This record gives sequence, C-alpha cells and structure tokens, in this order.
Amino acid sequence: MKKYIDTGKKDTRSGFGAGLEELGKTNENVVALCADLIGSLKMDAFIANNPERFFQVGIAEANMMGIAAGLTVGGKIPFTGTFANFSTGRVYDQIRQSIAYSGKNVKICASHAGLTLGEDGATHQILEDIGLMKMLPGMTVINTCDYNQTKAATIAIADHQGPVYLRFGRPKVANFTAEDQKFEIGKAVTLQEGTDVTIVATGHLVWEALQAAESLHEEGISAEVINIHTIKPLDDEAILNSVKKTGCIVSAEEHNHLGGLGESVARVLSQQHPTPQEFIATNDTFGESGTPDQLMEKYGLNADAISKAVHKVIKRK
Repeated sequence: MKKYIDTGKKDTRSGFGAGLEELGKTNENVVALCADLIGSLKMDAFIANNPERFFQVGIAEANMMGIAAGLTVGGKIPFTGTFANFSTGRVYDQIRQSIAYSGKNVKICASHAGLTLGEDGATHQILEDIGLMKMLPGMTVINTCDYNQTKAATIAIADHQGPVYLRFGRPKVANFTAEDQKFEIGKAVTLQEGTDVTIVATGHLVWEALQAAESLHEEGISAEVINIHTIKPLDDEAILNSVKKTGCIVSAEEHNHLGGLGESVARVLSQQHPTPQEFIATNDTFGESGTPDQLMEKYGLNADAISKAVHKVIKRK
C-alpha cells in the first residue's frame, strides 16, 4: 500500500497566494481584484510586486464581478478573491449574467469554503457553492485538496479559456501532493489502487480518504482512492473504470450532498454503470460555530465516517 506523507500542514488559501504570486511574474495579463480581504486571500505578495495590476474593490462583491468581466474584454485575465459565500451566493446574478452567459475569462477564486471556516458560523460556511457553480453552463469547477495542488491549480487555470470557480479553504491541512505536480483540469488522480471499494473525494476530504484507506487496509479491505479535484468537467472514465473493478463506491466532500460531487458521480453511474454508492457530505443542513475539527466530527466528514460508509456500501454489493 502506498504511503502518503504530510510534509507540513499548510492552508490551501496560501497555495492560492503562492500561485498568484508566480503568475504575477510569468503572465503579464493576469490581474487581481479583492473585496477587502487581501490578507485572508493571501494576495499580499502579488500586490507588492504588481501594484498596478491590482484593484481593491472594497465590500462590493457584485461590482467586483462586473469589473472583472469588463477587464476580460481588453484581454486581461482577472482573478477575483473573497470568501466562498461572497464569491457565489452574494453575486450569483452577476456571475450568471455578466460572466457565464458570455463565457468571460474570469477566475473566481474562493477561500473559506465549507464547514472548516469554523467559528464564523453558518452565515459564512457556504455548503452549496459547488452546486451553484456547476449548474452554470460553461463554468469549470475545481476544489483542491492541499497547498501544493492549490498552487498548481491557480497557475493552470490562467491558461484555461473560460470562467473557472476555484474553491479552497482556511485551515491548515495536510500537504501531501507533489510540489512539482502538473495540474490537469478534468483529470482525476488515482492516489491508491484497490479492489474492494472506490473512494472518490474532493478538497479537504481527500486526505481523510487516504487515512480511511490505511485503516481499512489493516482490516483486509482494499480501497481505491481517487482525488476528484475537478468536479466539472468530471472525469467519468476514471470513476467508471474504478467501479467496474471494485463494484461499489463512496463519495466524500465538504459540501451538501444535494448538488455536490456525490450527485455528479451518481448521475454518471445511473446512466452508464449502476453501482451501490454511499455519500459523505452534509445532509441538507446549514453549519454552526465551532472549530474545524469539531465540526467535521459532528457532521461526519472525516476518516472514521468514510470507513463506516465503506463497510455499509460493501454489504450492498
């Protein structure tokens, strides 16, 4: 069984900041906009090196999306930055009408997603943003798992023509993917080969899926773990090839089970290869205040919950 090493916990939002800083050096068309959250989005280095390519919009997120859409007309590649709740729910109309409808080349970069925003509570913990964004025609949706992958994804989306929603988080989490990785939009990454069950995970749940696979291995259960960093377009082939081998699947995400990764996987399976599936996700609920670990435990979004779901789905084969 392949072992993955946490090289030192880092927040994925810092991976975004590092990627944006790199783009500032290598792509003169990249510009950045922020809604009064420079420090939280880790945009400081980009701004210090490229002050003329940064626009502080203030707490006016809808205006930020409109400005970003306009900048693309002149050939710029705008990266907008604010919390996931304000990047989607507060500005859905502007994204739909000004960006998605005309296929504007805007990169919507969203930090503090999901329950792991923690103590700020339910009003800030958006758990429906993936669903909102994936339903927009032409929108690419990416949810990265660690610092290294977030940095690589940030750099990669600058070369992608069209609107992108890039989702990442606030807490420091395991950093275990390769520093020099090549990020391919729409291409899932098989982290662990297995024969008894498939675990597809996205974002912070990828590391938890690997931890679950280790404990399951000790029980004699062989779990295949796939990192679904791109939810749209979904890598149907990777999912189908895996379940044809294992015969059952668990999907894991820090998002509502309605509208997230699990539902996208279920659509693929129902149309092409019906397979027993269990969902690790929030159950049609808002969050609450608490530490990230407390909330992930309470809402069943961790390695232990994944292991229990595996036992349940294997019995359904």
